[in-house]
Amino acid sequence: MAYKSDVEAVDALAKAYRDLSSEIGKIIVGQEEVVKTVIISLFSNGHSLLVGVPGLAKTLLVSTIAKVLDLDFKRIQFTPDLMPSDITGAEILDEDRHFRFNKGPLFSNIVLADEINRTPPKTQAALLEAMQERCVTMAGVEHKLPSPFFVLATQNPIEQEGTYPLPEAQLDRFMFNITLDYPTYEEEIMVVKNTTSNRKVSLSNILSAKEILGFQELIRKIPITDNVLEYAVRLAAKTRPGKSLATKEVNEYISWGAGPRASQYLVLGAKCHAAISGKYSPDIEDVQAIAKYVLRHRIVRNYKAEAAGITEEDVIESLF
Repeated sequence: MAYKSDVEAVDALAKAYRDLSSEIGKIIVGQEEVVKTVIISLFSNGHSLLVGVPGLAKTLLVSTIAKVLDLDFKRIQFTPDLMPSDITGAEILDEDRHFRFNKGPLFSNIVLADEINRTPPKTQAALLEAMQERCVTMAGVEHKLPSPFFVLATQNPIEQEGTYPLPEAQLDRFMFNITLDYPTYEEEIMVVKNTTSNRKVSLSNILSAKEILGFQELIRKIPITDNVLEYAVRLAAKTRPGKSLATKEVNEYISWGAGPRASQYLVLGAKCHAAISGKYSPDIEDVQAIAKYVLRHRIVRNYKAEAAGITEEDVIESLF
């Protein structure tokens, strides 16, 4: 749909966000902040990692989002024996004795990588090119992935038996690291009521692929003042121990800081956060609102922080 001006388009984006939230809310009880952050990553053309204990509806959330967006959706259950070709696809010999590329489940608009840390690094690495370049190279031939393309991965933080920690390069591909918490007592009552009765819910499609691509383009066009952009870059730079902008806490508790991708995602995320809040340009509060999701998985604590019980969130909080 064509809008008369960018202002009208930003208003339409804010309305689309409200419609999406209320539609997702028919299935997902509570978790408003999680839903908001996932939607921001979709509109910003970024991927998200959802971290939470089993039973917090991580998979249900992703499949619900796929239903309300008119997009193709595939779920990949990551297991220790999963091979890279099980995700990307493989060259097969057809009846004419020619090799033909058989596309894997990665060729979809929304890919749910369920329990991504259950599979060995070799298979995890198959996602690296797809997440960054939006393509898969097989036998020297580049195969473009559909557009839009999002990877929403889930991870269980407690059960570490038989898991492979995600390498830094893989973690850095995710725009956001979103932690899910237990529902409140009232929310849990609602969840149990809804899921133990014969209640049927039908979801409507809110946005098409074309509209999402239009909104992604719009986010990049949103103007940002120099002081807000500099604040975002400074925030990322402050996390780098031993560098000129590093804070006392960072030098003491962090062994590795966030790279330039963090600065890019802080700016894009702040633009989108402003737009869905009905603002036409982001301010420092918008950067702060999404900072923990961008920085949490990009900073590495040292043994001193672990011994003192200092979390990544504590360090990020100190940066403000």
